[in-house]
Amino acid sequence: MRIVIAPDKFKGSLSASEVIEHLTIGLLATDPVFDIRGVPAADGGEGTLEAAIGSGFTRRTVRVAGPTGHPLDADFALRGDEAVIEMALASGLAVLPDGVKDGRGATSLGTGHLIRAALDAGARTIVLGVGGSAGTDGGAGIIKGLGGRLLDANGEELPDGGVALARLDSIDLSRLDVRLGQTRFILASDVDNCLLGAQGAAAVFGPQKGLTPDGVAEVDNALAQFVAILAHEIGDKAVDAATAPGSGAAGGVGYAALAILEAELCRGIDIVLEFTSLAARLEGAALVITGEGSLDEQSLGGKTPMGVADAARALGIPIVAVCGRTTLTDAQISTAGFQTVYSLTGIEDDIAKCINHAGTLMEKLGAIIANDLAGHEKLSPSGRAPF
Repeated sequence: MRIVIAPDKFKGSLSASEVIEHLTIGLLATDPVFDIRGVPAADGGEGTLEAAIGSGFTRRTVRVAGPTGHPLDADFALRGDEAVIEMALASGLAVLPDGVKDGRGATSLGTGHLIRAALDAGARTIVLGVGGSAGTDGGAGIIKGLGGRLLDANGEELPDGGVALARLDSIDLSRLDVRLGQTRFILASDVDNCLLGAQGAAAVFGPQKGLTPDGVAEVDNALAQFVAILAHEIGDKAVDAATAPGSGAAGGVGYAALAILEAELCRGIDIVLEFTSLAARLEGAALVITGEGSLDEQSLGGKTPMGVADAARALGIPIVAVCGRTTLTDAQISTAGFQTVYSLTGIEDDIAKCINHAGTLMEKLGAIIANDLAGHEKLSPSGRAPF
């Protein structure tokens, strides 16, 4: 029996590859003749690079500016002339020095460096996976990293970060990398917020990056200045991009992607499933297992488990989900297309133990799934007979 395991990460405990590894151990310990194929998946945010590497892309490592300007090593993935960039690896909260947030000054500069490195490596289609960003600079750092110059009234280059954009007087794009015009950019994001205002990048996402209420207003005004000055340089498309869905993604990196890179906005999971060739890899499978750390109503809005479920359902393959915990009702589970859901909390009540011993518990879930497949009378941890 062929089983395809295509999960997202369990944030804070297991990567997607580790979920696959531990489930495989549990499944094979019960029935060693299973033919198990692992496909790490993601929804365009954190974990996207891992999904690319697991699908035949090659890892490349380059030195870039981190979110506060300090240099760090960040990876991107390359396959032929296709590249996948996970901006969080260069400009994300997870790579902040000592974890100290700098909502006013953090930059996307390192993501611009990753894009330039991908161009140097021959990429002419670049997937930009956004999410987990540390700053709210409207993608100004990306422009700088690709050769643009952001100047104050004295002709001096602005310091990095969103708040500095309040002093922006002109933008020089004359040295922007000419290869951008020959490259297709895909913005992989599920965020449809615009750049400015009450539903904009600063107001909605700024607080989680360290912005105070006063800081939110300050950065939002600075981003408005950025739009106005960019419009002097490239015309109305700068204004149109600011109101476009997705322009507020990743602290406004979506804005620079739409306005400067002329990127196509696509649902993150759809892009990941495309470059992982998941549909082709599902052929011949008798069961698909997907999942993520918390399976809840937000998951139903287009996160990884739903994308994988849609692909499996299109081929008529039964699908189950694994998770750390779930808040979904039986009706929601059924409507989503899952045969059942197996949760770590279904076999261990202590949340801390679920996080700290997720690998061992995942192996137990693998054994339970194998037993259910074998027709044992034992019910899954959700209390529903899965098959």
